[in-house]
Amino acid sequence: MLRAAWDMPAAPDAPAHVWRDGVLVGVLVVLAVVEAVLRPDLPWRWATLAVELAVLPTLLWRRTRPGLMIALAFGTLFVWDAIRGFAGIRTTDSYVLAGLLILIYALARWGSGRAIALGGAVVIASMIRSFVTGTGELQNVVGGIAVVTVCVMLGVVFRTSDAARRQRLERVRLEERERLARDLHDTVAHHVSAIAVRAQAGLLTGRTDPVAADEALRVIESEAAQTLREMRSMVGVLRADDAAPRSPTATLADLTALTTAPGEPPVALDVRGDASTVPSAVSTAAYRIVQEAITNSRRHARGSTSIAVIVTVGPREVGIRIADDGRPSTARGHGYGLAGMRERAALLGGTCTAGPETTGWVVQANLPFGVDR
Repeated sequence: MLRAAWDMPAAPDAPAHVWRDGVLVGVLVVLAVVEAVLRPDLPWRWATLAVELAVLPTLLWRRTRPGLMIALAFGTLFVWDAIRGFAGIRTTDSYVLAGLLILIYALARWGSGRAIALGGAVVIASMIRSFVTGTGELQNVVGGIAVVTVCVMLGVVFRTSDAARRQRLERVRLEERERLARDLHDTVAHHVSAIAVRAQAGLLTGRTDPVAADEALRVIESEAAQTLREMRSMVGVLRADDAAPRSPTATLADLTALTTAPGEPPVALDVRGDASTVPSAVSTAAYRIVQEAITNSRRHARGSTSIAVIVTVGPREVGIRIADDGRPSTARGHGYGLAGMRERAALLGGTCTAGPETTGWVVQANLPFGVDR
C-alpha cells in the first residue's frame, strides 16, 4: 500500500497559472505591505515583509509544481523562523501567511505520491518548529492542526470527485464505442447477406440470363466495397473482446418514426437531400445523435414548445442541427449524453457541439462519409 501511494501519479490536467492567480498574489502582496505598515508589534517587520514577498509568488505554480512550491515556501519560512529563534526573537507570524494554506490544498489536490510525501514532511517540520518557537498554547496547536487537516481534506475530496467524474466519462466513451461497434456489426452482416443472396442468384441465372448475372456481379461489387468500408470502421472502434450481438440498427430512414413518437415538446423534422446515399455507419450515428439530442431537450429544456431537427445530406458529409426554444439549463451542458454524442462523432472523424443560443439550446454535428466514398 505504501509503495502504491508513493507511486501515485499527479492529478491529470492541472491548469497552469491564470490571471486569477496573479490577482490573488497581487492582493496578498498589498495586504502584506499594509500589515507591515500597521503592525509595529511584528518583529523585524520589514525583513518579514521581504520574506513574504519572496514566498507568495509560489502560489502561481501551486497546481503544476505543488511539491516544489511547498518546499520553497515552507522551507523558507522554516529557515526564517530558525534565524529569528537564534536571534532570540519570539515567533509572531504575519496574518498574510495564512494565504499559503492554499499550497497545502493544492498539494493534496494535484500532487503526485512523492510530492505529497515530501511536501507533507516539509509542512509537518515547519508546523513543529512553529509550535515549539511560538506561544505553545494548546489551542494554537490544535487550531493549526485542524486548519491544515481541513485544507488536506478539501484537496482529497475535490481530487476524488474529479477522478470519479473522469471514470464516468471514460465509461461513457467506452460504451459509445461498443454501441457503435455493434451498429457496424449489424450493417456489415446486412451487406454480407446481400452479397450471399446475389451470388446465389447469379449462379442460378448465369447460364440462362447473362444480363441478370452481370447485374448480380455489380451489386456484389458495390456491397463488397461498402462492407470493406464498414469493416475498416469497425476495426477502429471495436473494443470489447466478445462478439457483438446481432440486432436491427436504426438509420436516418427511421427518423420519421422517432420524431413522430409521442412526447413533449413535438419534433419537426426536415431532411434535405437523399438519405439513402449515406453510408450505414454514418446514417446510424446520425440517428443516435438525433435521438440523444431529442431526449436531452425533452428532459432539460424548460418552457420549450418545439424541437426542430434539420438533417442536410451533402456529397461528402451529413450535417445535423437539433434546436429547441427552451430556456438554458446548466444540466444540459454537463451530462454524459453529450459526451457520448461527441465520442460517436469523433470516431467517424466528425464533430459534435452543443450550447445555448438566443433561441434556445442547439446541437450541431457534422459526420463525414469517409475517404473511401
